[in-house]
Amino acid sequence: MSALVGIVYDHEASGRLQDEGRRMMQALEPYPADDQGAWNDGTVFLGCHAQWITPQSVGERLPLYRDEARLAITADAILDNRDELFQQLQIEAGRREQITDSELILDAYMKWGTDTPKFLLGDFAFLIWDRKNHSLFGARDIFGSRTLYYHRNPERAAFCTTISPLFAIPGVKTELDEVWLAQYLAIPTMLDNTDIHTTAYKHINQIPASHSFVMRSGRIELTRYGTLVPETRLRLPSNEDYEEAFRDVFEKAVACRLRTHRKVGATLSGGLDSGLVAGTAAKLLRREGRPLHAFSTIPAPDFVDWTSASRMADERPFIQETVGFVGNITENYLDFPDLSPFSEVDDWLDVLQAPYKNFENSHWIKGIYEEASRQGVGILLTGAAGNFSISWGSAAEYYVHLLRKLRWVRFYRELKPYSKNMRMGRLNLIKRLGKYAFFRPTHRSIGQMDIASMIHPDFAEKTNVYEMLKDQDIGLESNVSMVNERESFFHNLAVQNMRGASCTKLSLRHSVWERDPSSDARVVRFCLSLPLDQFVQNGYDRSLIRRAAKPYLPDKVRLNQRTRGVQGADWLHRMLPAWGMFTGELRELSKDTGASAYLNIAAIDQALARIGDAPRPEQAFDSDVRFLMRSLIAFRFIKRLHATEGGETYEKRVAGSYIGSP
Repeated sequence: MSALVGIVYDHEASGRLQDEGRRMMQALEPYPADDQGAWNDGTVFLGCHAQWITPQSVGERLPLYRDEARLAITADAILDNRDELFQQLQIEAGRREQITDSELILDAYMKWGTDTPKFLLGDFAFLIWDRKNHSLFGARDIFGSRTLYYHRNPERAAFCTTISPLFAIPGVKTELDEVWLAQYLAIPTMLDNTDIHTTAYKHINQIPASHSFVMRSGRIELTRYGTLVPETRLRLPSNEDYEEAFRDVFEKAVACRLRTHRKVGATLSGGLDSGLVAGTAAKLLRREGRPLHAFSTIPAPDFVDWTSASRMADERPFIQETVGFVGNITENYLDFPDLSPFSEVDDWLDVLQAPYKNFENSHWIKGIYEEASRQGVGILLTGAAGNFSISWGSAAEYYVHLLRKLRWVRFYRELKPYSKNMRMGRLNLIKRLGKYAFFRPTHRSIGQMDIASMIHPDFAEKTNVYEMLKDQDIGLESNVSMVNERESFFHNLAVQNMRGASCTKLSLRHSVWERDPSSDARVVRFCLSLPLDQFVQNGYDRSLIRRAAKPYLPDKVRLNQRTRGVQGADWLHRMLPAWGMFTGELRELSKDTGASAYLNIAAIDQALARIGDAPRPEQAFDSDVRFLMRSLIAFRFIKRLHATEGGETYEKRVAGSYIGSP
């Protein structure tokens, strides 16, 4: 809902504090805001660049100071367990409808102190100045859905939702963290880094997801306050009981995310996750007389679908089935004919303030936010984490698990209906699954990945990055168990940091909050507590969601496991008109003395030679093409960072960059 600012000195610094706070708040002005507020007491400055999303936030003035408790708070928060907190904090009935989430957090701090984040559910980052104890307390939510960065020197620390305002402070330089960059370039998967504390900038750190901190006497002490590991395993008498329990916890997760005085939107594909989110939301909103505004992407008008029979680039037939079955959904089909991942690189670098690897869908993700904002949407629902929570359960992975555990009876019982559903011979399936279970290597080195490493060999040697990454979880395990893979996704804080950065900065730029019921802590803990056979049954993968979604999704969508959507299939087709500009810029790399020291120039030249004059649209997921696009994004980031590194004034940098329209 907001961007927050905090500065803490270890001594009286009223003049400097005012100036630095003003500079940071001014740096946030390009973002849309409903209000701006500031508070300071000579050693502490708190600021808030507020976006009013929930009904309770309308008219809220932050920062908030309670004189009787000697506490001040600034917050970027939407809480999802308000009813539970009302009971625990004994909030009187007459106050419950109007009380803001920031006030609830402050009430919680007065009761539980530094244990407060353990009792909060939702998306949040906040700072609380405890005047009595002369300490600053802050936290990020368990998924890291909201970001919190900081810079510190011997006399003060400064905090902010985004990175750029920290450079508004005199003396804070935009220096590249070469160790961070080395990891980013060397890791061939989507992960950007394994260090959960650092950023791409040498003097800027971040509070990690699921962490709180206390700053006192110039020292910052970090604490991981919680995990998503369920306390107990759930055992219920029947499938029907599991389905009912799932629907109950999931409907609550959706319902609490509809709290806005603006319109409610949702991304909607032809699949299970977004379909269940949209179906549940539309039915709940109907009771309030409000429609759900669905945003669906479709290929460019001149795109010729090259995907196989088991894939689909245009998911409209399945989307329309969902819309017709559920009702109360206003459809928006968006093709963004003038956008491509290449055209949006600079904009994404401005938004993220860091390089990125997931570019195939970048044009339509940005486009959906823009269209949702234009239509007055305040909450944009997604099912982004669904593959690891509500719709988790690969049949192939489960059957491999059964083979490894030598559970032959269960394996053969499952194989027959799966063979029928997939129209594949059982003998062929047994050969494939057996090979995967017993003969595939358990670990791949970075050099064994299908996409080349972006890092220059000399830079890799200088930073010793491969040794640094040797024992880290960077997604190279090829034969890891299905259970470990899922738990790794939710427990790997580097992954959560990366996801949170995108959500926070896009929502702040467009004043549209992305909210994902599939990553609700209650939903995730519920799913992690279930027996494996709830997720694969009777020849169906993702069995639990298919069974539980019967009231919300049509059978054509709910039971489909032969066709999958490929939403990024047309990204290369969109880029072809600018292919000459794209390759020309890559060839400039070898002449750029700054970037060429970091990037793998030889691999770039080889990839360009293999592709030739122009690729075909069906090469969208070719490793060479993806490698080149990632390299160009890294090149642009390095080039623009070097242009401001080491001395250009903050005012000149702001004048030359674009953050977003008010």
